[in-house]
Amino acid sequence: MEVITTHTNADFDTLASMVAAKKLYPDALVVFPGSKEKGVRDFLLKSTLYSLEMGRIQAIDLESITRLILVDIRDPSRIGRFAEILDKPGLEIHIYDHHPSSPEEIRGDVEYILPYGSTTTILTHLIMEKGIEITPEEATIMLLGIYEDTGFLSYPSTTPKDLEAAAFLLSRGGDLNVVSEVLKRELNREDLNLLRELIDSARTFNIGGVDILITEAAVEHRVEDIALIVHKMREICNVPALFAFILMEDKIHLIARSRTEDVDVGRIAKGFGGGGHPTAASATIKGSTLIEAKERLLCLLKENIRPRKKAEELMSFPPITVCPGDRIEKVRGILIRYNINALPVVEDHRVVGIITRQVAEKAFYHGLGRVPVGEYMATDFEAVQKDAPLSRVKEIVIEHNQRLLPVLDGDRIVGVITRTDLLRSMEEVEEKGPIGDFGKVRKRYVRKLLEERLPERVVNLLKTAGEVAEGLGFKAYAVGGFVRDLILGNENLDVDIVIEGDGIIFAKSLGERFGCKVRPYQRFKTAVLVFPDGFKVDVATARLEYYERPGALPTIEKSSIKLDLYRRDFTINTLAICLNPSNFGELLDFYGGLRDIKAKTIRVLHSLSFVEDPTRVFRAVRFEQRFGFAIGKHTMRLIKNAIRLELFKTVERRRFFVELKAILSEEDPVSIIKRLGELDLLRFIHPSIRFDRDMNLLLDRTRDVMSWFRLLYMKERVEEWLFVYLVLTDSLSQRELTSLSEGFGVGGRRVWEAIRQREEVPEIMNRLSGDLKPSEIYHLLHPLHLEVILYIMAKAQEEVVKKHISLYLTQLRKVRPSLTGRDLKELGIPEGPLCGRILKELLKKRLDGEIKGREEEIHYVRTFMERELTRA
Repeated sequence: MEVITTHTNADFDTLASMVAAKKLYPDALVVFPGSKEKGVRDFLLKSTLYSLEMGRIQAIDLESITRLILVDIRDPSRIGRFAEILDKPGLEIHIYDHHPSSPEEIRGDVEYILPYGSTTTILTHLIMEKGIEITPEEATIMLLGIYEDTGFLSYPSTTPKDLEAAAFLLSRGGDLNVVSEVLKRELNREDLNLLRELIDSARTFNIGGVDILITEAAVEHRVEDIALIVHKMREICNVPALFAFILMEDKIHLIARSRTEDVDVGRIAKGFGGGGHPTAASATIKGSTLIEAKERLLCLLKENIRPRKKAEELMSFPPITVCPGDRIEKVRGILIRYNINALPVVEDHRVVGIITRQVAEKAFYHGLGRVPVGEYMATDFEAVQKDAPLSRVKEIVIEHNQRLLPVLDGDRIVGVITRTDLLRSMEEVEEKGPIGDFGKVRKRYVRKLLEERLPERVVNLLKTAGEVAEGLGFKAYAVGGFVRDLILGNENLDVDIVIEGDGIIFAKSLGERFGCKVRPYQRFKTAVLVFPDGFKVDVATARLEYYERPGALPTIEKSSIKLDLYRRDFTINTLAICLNPSNFGELLDFYGGLRDIKAKTIRVLHSLSFVEDPTRVFRAVRFEQRFGFAIGKHTMRLIKNAIRLELFKTVERRRFFVELKAILSEEDPVSIIKRLGELDLLRFIHPSIRFDRDMNLLLDRTRDVMSWFRLLYMKERVEEWLFVYLVLTDSLSQRELTSLSEGFGVGGRRVWEAIRQREEVPEIMNRLSGDLKPSEIYHLLHPLHLEVILYIMAKAQEEVVKKHISLYLTQLRKVRPSLTGRDLKELGIPEGPLCGRILKELLKKRLDGEIKGREEEIHYVRTFMERELTRA
C-alpha cells in the first residue's frame, strides 16, 4: 500500500502538496495524520471545487504500508501514528519538503528538499517536467498552497521558482478569485479583541542587536486562525521578528513570524517541539505556564541569535587617507608602501571619493602622475555609519562590488572596511553555527529566456557552441550587447562568443560542424563565422587589454572571462551567459550589470576608461539615448574630465569615425547629436560645428524629414547615416567637409558623390524657391542622391521648397514615358541623338501633364516627325 501524508495541523500548502503528490502517485491513498487548520477544514467541508478521496488513519493497517510519501514535513514528531513504522524493514520513504534541515529529520529513499517558498512549488515543477495534465480545480488548490505559504508571493522566502509555478498553474486554469476568497478572510469581532490584547501586552527585547517583539494573551474558548491574527499584528507593528503566546484551553500556542535572516523562527519553534520555516513557524506547548514559556523563549533566542556585528567592529582604523589635491604619483607611492588596494580621498574629514591601486597605476603608466587624484577618484560610492549592521556592509561590498567601504561617525570618517575585513568576519560567523541549504547563493539562469526570445536556430547554435567548447576542453560564453538586449527584451541577433581557451581553434571546429566559412584574425585572437545565408557569429579568445598610450589601439593578452568582461566599456555590457552543457544558460554578472540595467544607468567600470579609449564617451551618450538610460554621476564627471583634457585629440580619426557612424546609424540619431551638443562634444568632430539655435532647429527638421520619409516605405536604398552626416556638417565649408571626410577615411563612390553634390545645394535651394514646372523640379533633383535631397528638405525653411521636394519624391521621380527606344525604332525613328531628344521631350510633357497615356505619346511622336520632315 502507498500512503501520502503530512504533518498535523495541516495548512493549505499541506493540502495542495497532497493533491499534487496524488498526481505523481495516482495509486496512493491520501491520509491526514491528525488535525487541520480551520481554513482547511472549512474548505474541505464546504467547497464543491474539489473532492479529494481520503482515508482515515484509524482505518489503516500501518503494517501493510510499503511506501510512505511525506509532503511538507520531515519532523517525526509531527506525523502522528505514522512515526511508529519509520523503522519498519522494507518501508520505502519518499520526501518532498521545503523546510530547512535539522538533526532529527526523517531520511528518505527519494528526497526532493529545496528551499522554495512552498512545498507545492517543488511538486508543481515535477508535474511540469513530467508533462502531467491537471484540471483547473487541481490548479486552483495548488495555487492556494503557494499563495498561502508565500504571502501572495510577497514574503522574503519567495523564490523565482514559486512565481514560475504560479504562472504554470494560472495557465492551467487556476482561479485567483477563489484563492483570494479563501485566503483573505477579514477579522471578526472576536479576532479584533484578541489582536487588541496582543498589541497591549507586547514588549520589545533587543537581543544580539535585533529588536524582537514578544506578546501574550489568554482566551477562554477556542479562537480559529490565530496565525492570521498574529500576521496582522506583525504588519501593524512592523518589527523584524514577532513571537506570540496564546493560552487557549489547556495549551499554549506559539505563533512566530520573522523578516530578518538574524532570527530563524523555525529553529526557535523546534525548541518547543514545533517547527516551520525561517520566516514562519508555530508550536503547541503543554504542561507549561505563560511565564515559563516566555522565559524558555528568551533563553532560546539568546542561544540562537548571534550578536549582530556593527561596522565599527569590522573596520580598520585609523584610516589612511589622501587629499583630492595630492598627485597621482604620491598616492601610488602610498598604496605601494602600505600594500593596500584602495584609499579614501578626504577633504575636511569628509570622504569625497575613493582611488584604487589599479586606477592609480594606470594613470601613472599613461603619464598622468602629476595630475591631482581628485580628477580620477571614484565619486559614485557608498559609506555607512559606524553602527551599521553586518548585512548592510555585505550588501555594499559584495552585491554592489565596492572594494573599500568608508565608515563614518556623522560626516567624519573614522575607519574603512575592506573585502578582507568582511571575509574574515564572515568566517568567524560561520564557525558559530552550521549553514544549511538556505545559506547558498542562488545562481541566475536565463535558459528559458533564451528559448522564449530567440529563434530556434540561434538557440541550437548556442547549444552546439557549448558542446564544441566542452569537447575541446574550453569554456564558451555569449557576451556583450547580445546578452544585454536579451535581458532588456530587445531584438539583437549579433551573436558574440568568448572562449576561455583558443578562440580560433574553437571557431574552426564550430565551422566544421555547421559547414560555414571561418575568417581568423591571429593578431586579435578572434574569428568570424560566416554561414551560407550570410548570418555571422563573432568569436574571441577571452583576453586582457592594455593601452600603450591614451587613445591607442589595445594590446591583447589571453585571460579569463572575468578579466575579459572587465575590459568592456560599461557595466551593462559585462553580462555573460555560460554555453557549456553542464551550466547552459547560467548568467554571470561580476560587475553589477543587471543592477545597472534595472536602474537604467550607464556606468564605466573604472576611472581611466575614457583615458584608455575616449570614443567610449560618444558610445555612452549613444547608449543613454538609445535605451532611455541616464549616465551615472561619476561617469558623467569622468566625461567632463575627458572634455576638459581634450583626450579625443589622441584618437586616430578613422577609429573616431567608426563610433560617429554608429551614432548616425541609430534609430534616433538626432537626440544623440543634441545630447553631444549639450555636453560640448560636437567640436571634437570638427571645431566649426557648434550646437546653437540654428543647429537645434535644423536637427528638429531632420527628425521630421526622417519620420516622413520612413512612412513612404520606399524600396530605394538610402544611407540614413549619410543624410544625417550632411546635416551634422552643415556649418562646414565644402573644403572643410572634404578634408574632414578624408581624415575619417570615409569610403564609397556613392558617399563621395553625395559630398560633392552638397556643393550645389545652395543654388538648387534657391531655384526650388521659385515657381517651377514639374519637369523643372524633376531635372533639378533627379541627378542628386536621395541623401542629398533629404538634406535639402531638412535645410529648407520655405514651404514651397518642401512642397517641390515632396512632389518629386512621392510622384515625379516615378514618372517614365510609356514608349521606349525600341518603340521609337518600330515607329521608324533610327537610333541616335534624335531618339534621345524625343524621349526627353516625352518625359518633360508627361511630367507637366501635357501628354497622358501611350496613344497620346505615339500621336506626339508622329506629329513631331511630320514637323521635322516639313522643316527638312
